[in-house]
Amino acid sequence: MKNLKRFLIPAAIILVIAGYAVFYYVTTKTHWNDSFVNGNTAGNLYNNGIFCEYNGTVYFSNPNDNHYLYSMNTDGSNAKKLYEDIASFINADDHYVYYVRNNINKNTKFAFLHVNTNSLCRYDLKTGKVKVLDTAPSLYASLIGNYLYYIHYDTETASTLYRIKLDGSELEQVDKNPYFTCSANGQYLYYNGIANDHNIYQMDTNTGISQTICEGNYWMPSADNENIYFLDCLNNYSLVRLSRSQSEPVTVVNDRIEYYNVYGNTIYFQRNNLDEDAALCSVSTDGSNYQVILEGDYTNINVTSQYVYFSKVGDEDTVYQMPLGGGNISVFQP
Repeated sequence: MKNLKRFLIPAAIILVIAGYAVFYYVTTKTHWNDSFVNGNTAGNLYNNGIFCEYNGTVYFSNPNDNHYLYSMNTDGSNAKKLYEDIASFINADDHYVYYVRNNINKNTKFAFLHVNTNSLCRYDLKTGKVKVLDTAPSLYASLIGNYLYYIHYDTETASTLYRIKLDGSELEQVDKNPYFTCSANGQYLYYNGIANDHNIYQMDTNTGISQTICEGNYWMPSADNENIYFLDCLNNYSLVRLSRSQSEPVTVVNDRIEYYNVYGNTIYFQRNNLDEDAALCSVSTDGSNYQVILEGDYTNINVTSQYVYFSKVGDEDTVYQMPLGGGNISVFQP
């Protein structure tokens, strides 16, 4: 009996240690994507990425709770707090939610104790744990496969284009210019020039090679499988469309555009003409069916499969929602 006890006690200890090791491995290993999955739409990310839909779940920055990271169903039901971080530029895949944490102005008397108050983060959907990927101030995060592309700031180089792997490794500067990373389509990143020109470029993130798509003075490209939309700076910041088979863009909206979001066959945009007829509007992607939704100045135009969300300029703490395609506008109350 004594010999049996001598055997059982070490065996039990080994089993406990082995079990803990397996648990630690399962809960800490990084889950990789097996394709060039994109974490959010270009339109949402250009509008601060405060809503992100993935696989039937909407991840969002809750205006009713300090803009903390939440999730809900696409119809707005079953809202749940995920983490007490002020979140923007939200991306998602099967295992994680990625976002920019901006807790600098977090309303707490212990704010001086906070570290990494403005950083690039990864929330684990299974464990609920948050991993800081980059402690430096970050903006415009965009998931492309197993990398996040974003604007990184430090005191030596100011704002530049960076990328980092999902586990926080391979942090590297991609370009010295702070190109917007909002528009991704598969493995390709679309952006406009900043330093020497305002051409539209396509970067193959698999090779790091960029090529010119359209020469001109353009801004804020948004690409899908068939078209690239962007603003024509020399023509009153009107909205134009370039199909994959065309060499020259065609005008979709002649108005001066401040913000826009392409979703399916509809474009939602903020019109800001010089004659002060500012309004939130929509139009079909072929330029037809132009409609004024609300007069006034609106921002943060985010779109999911069921709703359009937006805020009035100067009152971003109040978010409005409208059913996709039109309908009653109400205050978003998750």
